[in-house]
Amino acid sequence: MNTNQNWINKTSNLSLKFTPISCNRGISLYGANMVDDLDDYNLFACWFNWQRLCLVIIRLKIKHKVDSPVYNHTLTTILVEYASAVYISDSTDLFTWTCSRCGGLTKGFEVIELIVDVENCLQAFVGVADDLDAIVIAFRGTQETSIQNWIEDLFWKQLDFDYPGCADGKVHHGFFNAYNNTALRSGILDGVGRAKEAYGNLKIMVTGHSMGGAMAAFCGLDLATRKLDQSNYAYLWIKELHVTTFGQPRIGNAAFASYYSKIVPNMFRVTHAHDLVPHLPPYYQHFPQKTYHHFPREVWLYDIGLGFLIYQVEKICDGSGEDSECSRSVSGNSISDHLSYFGVEMGCDTSSKCRIVMAPNLASYGEIDDYGNFALHRAPSKFIRKMEKEEKTSDQRVFLRDHH
Repeated sequence: MNTNQNWINKTSNLSLKFTPISCNRGISLYGANMVDDLDDYNLFACWFNWQRLCLVIIRLKIKHKVDSPVYNHTLTTILVEYASAVYISDSTDLFTWTCSRCGGLTKGFEVIELIVDVENCLQAFVGVADDLDAIVIAFRGTQETSIQNWIEDLFWKQLDFDYPGCADGKVHHGFFNAYNNTALRSGILDGVGRAKEAYGNLKIMVTGHSMGGAMAAFCGLDLATRKLDQSNYAYLWIKELHVTTFGQPRIGNAAFASYYSKIVPNMFRVTHAHDLVPHLPPYYQHFPQKTYHHFPREVWLYDIGLGFLIYQVEKICDGSGEDSECSRSVSGNSISDHLSYFGVEMGCDTSSKCRIVMAPNLASYGEIDDYGNFALHRAPSKFIRKMEKEEKTSDQRVFLRDHH
């Protein structure tokens, strides 16, 4: 303990709690619970005691002026699978939830609405997850033959659109339009409305990866704004709203980021090691009010290790949105880090741009517009069971009446 005394003295203004863990040489740190509450920061210190490696967990109690949202590791590892599954190009497999990415932690999910905007190469779904007691909305990221081309384009996106209702808030029109002015928005709101009608006031969880994360962020803001609109009864009673994105680019300036964090406080942006997309469009720290700015709260995934001992850390960053001790502390130069989160494959299942596969019999579940965009939707299973029960009861009444 003496070898760490100098470091400990520097933290004298914090409340420390030392919890010794097994000192066996083969200790495994994978899956360690890093932070369940943003008021509790778990830091790990390791040192050699001659012949064995010892681990001590140091819990720092930090008091905040305001309540912060609670990061949930388990929930995040579930949502990342939804953000991965929405990339599937086979609409039949996705709509029936039988795709290669539709098992695991998302098994049993019920898709209520699948929206494919062929014109703009966009895709999203709305469904109900019984285990989460929630409506889940997921947006697909960019489907390009070369992701490098899309990333290079991010360098030059300008803050050229005034966000409605946000003083001095600016965003890029492409990010804004991808959700607000395509076939996605109406399909999403329709699916959410029908899910709420059948299942009641469920939580709503919105997720997406890369460009899909940007659209998820705008969707969350749209739903939260409707929640605050006293005249909009259809969306007023949202039990809880969560937004979790993975590898999301910056989408607006500092004024927009501040506005967003107030309207959607339950938001986490997960970044991974040297993933280059969260570094784009560029942030210039000497011109904070004139440049793109992330909103909080970032969760940075990175690996640390000592020899054979390697494990992934989930670091909860500060409330600025641009914590210099998180992903901004490293260079953003990795596409491979962008395409993997928590070991889950992100990105398209095919290299063909905007490739869509759909069985002919699915046409009865929706309609296709003049631009080739389509939405598949069906009645929630709970609603179907209710209708079947009512029909059965009605048939029984008719039988009893006819044989009375």
